[in-house]
Formats: sequence, C-alpha cells, structure tokens
Amino acid sequence: MDIIMGKKLKVGIVGCGGIANAKHMPSISKIDEAEIVAFCDIIPERAQKAAKDFGTADAKTYEDYKELVKDGSIDVVHVLTPNKSHSVITIAALDAGKHVMCEKPMAKTYAEAKAMLDASKRNGKILSIGYQYRYEKHKWQLQKMCRAGELGDIYHAKAHALRRRAVPTWGVFLNEEEQGGGPLIDIGTHALDMTLWMMDNYKPVYAVGNTYFELAKTENAANAWGPWDTKKYTVEDGAFGFVMMENGATISLEATWAVNMRNAKEAICTLCGTKAGADLWDGLIINGEEGGFLYEKKINTDIGGVAFYEGNSGGKPAEIEAMIFYNAILKGTELVVKPEQAMVVTQILEGIYESAKTKKPVFF
Repeated sequence: MDIIMGKKLKVGIVGCGGIANAKHMPSISKIDEAEIVAFCDIIPERAQKAAKDFGTADAKTYEDYKELVKDGSIDVVHVLTPNKSHSVITIAALDAGKHVMCEKPMAKTYAEAKAMLDASKRNGKILSIGYQYRYEKHKWQLQKMCRAGELGDIYHAKAHALRRRAVPTWGVFLNEEEQGGGPLIDIGTHALDMTLWMMDNYKPVYAVGNTYFELAKTENAANAWGPWDTKKYTVEDGAFGFVMMENGATISLEATWAVNMRNAKEAICTLCGTKAGADLWDGLIINGEEGGFLYEKKINTDIGGVAFYEGNSGGKPAEIEAMIFYNAILKGTELVVKPEQAMVVTQILEGIYESAKTKKPVFF
C-alpha cells in the first residue's frame, strides 16, 4: 500500500443520511489533513445539504455512487448506506483505487464481506468498518487489560445489546430486504464485535440461535422514538444466540430493540476469565479472588487519559475512529478495526439468522 504523505486527502461520502450527519462528516471535519469534496445520495436534496454543511466550496454532488467513484481525485470513500449496498459500493470504490471506511455491519452476508476483503487486498487499499464503541475509554482500558493477561484465559463471554423500548422508526431499519435483519445486525453487531475483540478470538466453529417477532406486533407501543408502524415492521424485535469457538470458549449474544427486561444496556460485554472476570454494566468493574476472599474493583477511567493514538488521549469515539483510520492512510499506522475481524462478526450474525430459520446449529 502506498502511504500518502504531505497532502490533504480528498473524501467522498456515499449516503448522506443520519449516520453521515451525526457521526462521519463532523468527525472528518476535525481532521486537518482531509476535506470532503463529493457527496452522493439517492435523495439529491440530502447530498446538497451535506455539501453545504460539510463540503469544500467546489464540492460536487451525485445521485449515483458509480459517478462519484470515477473521480480520480478522490482518495477516500465513506460508505454510509443501508446494509444491502455496503458490499457493492465498497468493492466499486476499492477497485477505483480509493481507501474505504464502511459503516457497520460490514455486510449482510459472509460472502459479501469476504468479497470486500478480497477487493481491499487486490487493490492494496485500506478498508475499515465503523465500530466506534471500541474507542470509549473504559472499553479501551478493558481491552488493554485483556491483552496483558489480567483476566487469564477468557473461556466464556456475553455480548449484550439490549433496549427495553427503543425501536428505530426512521429510514429503513424495519426493512429486512435493505438491512438484512433487525437488532441483531444493527446493535448486536457492536456487542459481538466488542466481545470478540476483548477475547482476541476470531475462530468460530458453530452458532445456534433464534429470532423473535413478538413485541413488534404491538400497536401504539411505548417507544423512545414514538410508536412503530406494525405493517412496516419486517425484521425481528429480538434475537438470542450461542457461539462455540475453536478453542472451546463460548459466547452468548442477546440483541433486542424491545424486550420486557428491566436492566437493558447495549454495546457492552461480560467476560469470564481464569484469573478474573469483567463487566461493563456500570462502567468497568473487575471481579476476582484474592487472599481467600472475593473482590470487585471499579476502574475510574474519567481520571487520566488513554493514548488511543499519538498526541491525543481524548475526543469522542467517532472522532478517534476517524483519526485512526486517516492515520493509517497518511502515516501507515495500524488499524484498530481490521476487515478480517469484521468479517467474522458478519459470519456469526449470518449463522444465527440461518439457525433461526432452520432450527439447527450452523457450522462454519
């Protein structure tokens, strides 16, 4: 891969909806070495507004991503579209010589994710996936402790993505064809990514699980974003799975937008190791045994900094994600979220969905 030095990277945005406006474009605007010069959306007004708010004075707008990736001056493309098109747009951008940041999940299927990875390799271009929850301080600290062996061998873990009543009612979140599923592929992907990252274990043997379409039928339901339209709700409202890893470690995964459960929290995990355990239910808490007694220790990450990247220990997770990605392009530094890792997340999620359909374990 060619490292780009001493120039301002020109960035193209494909998909100018909520995640682009709330996360990616504000984060890119904080990077001095990058400028957004092109915007694409199937709704022209959204691309035009994004160009006005975040683009250069001469920024271009497009309705077709194929036209954007043809622009030889563009160095980087952010793919921020519904899950269905992640793979095709990412591969087109990589084949056109662009580096790509693709929003999570990597793809709807393992085959699509593998094709994305292959395109990155054959073109010598960087590909990363938007798992920004890794960059929260307490989660970064837990990962460091795991790598240092402070928990010992992590033989069981739980990935939690639980909302009591928070079904997204905008966009295409409730559309199975566009998204590939509901909370499992939407927020379960964050929890699973984090859990695998903590364990540093990416060799699944099989997955088994089930999906549920129960609370989705509720008319005029209590919900953080107002009642959902039951006629348009075509994805699961909850999914629960179990994964066996090659080394015998196991993972249970729970993901739901709506469930009758009092303790609900998303993008967290519980780890059980041979030396100690950890959970993220209330910050970072380590539990274990010492001197014949049990202990619980809360790590206060509000005091002191964590060096996510050279020269910066703060910033919002989305800003840190962007800086690490752009540093990899500009300086040749290592990615934190590697496409090989994100591909395994997609593989497991697809396996749970398939198991729910067949009522059988899915072996990889």
